Amino acid sequence: MNIYFICTGNTCRSPIAEAILSSKNLDGVQVKSAGIYALEGGEISENARAVLGQENISFSHITSQVKQEDIEWADLILTMTLAHKNMILHSFPNAQGKTFTLKEYVVPFSSKDVSDPFGGDLSIYRQTYLELNRLIDELLIKISGGHTTDGKKGI
Repeated sequence: MNIYFICTGNTCRSPIAEAILSSKNLDGVQVKSAGIYALEGGEISENARAVLGQENISFSHITSQVKQEDIEWADLILTMTLAHKNMILHSFPNAQGKTFTLKEYVVPFSSKDVSDPFGGDLSIYRQTYLELNRLIDELLIKISGGHTTDGKKGI
């Protein structure tokens, strides 16, 4: 399964989500991230890198803008906000049916947006990391057919 995480600048939320999911080393799961307004070739934010480092997640990242070929590559496109989702569906009609906000995909009755830590201090980034980590755990249960990695039935 090819999973594509999308946020605004590809410096905070989507690369953190990509790093968390990539660190699980799941067979058959490939992960990429991009930003709707990302500058090509930039770096992950300093605080995002710091939080990932504190969690012992090594991750190399270069910012990337959303590309048609990656939309086609993806089996599942997970955006950080409803606005991101709507922009993707407007710009890439072929993404219909496989594009969701991360929250609507894994916890459908919650708010649709993942909090944006941009410009915040390390504690704000930690909160976003924890939110994304919990959502990725829920994602793994969903894509594994409702079973956790230890074989127990999920939520």
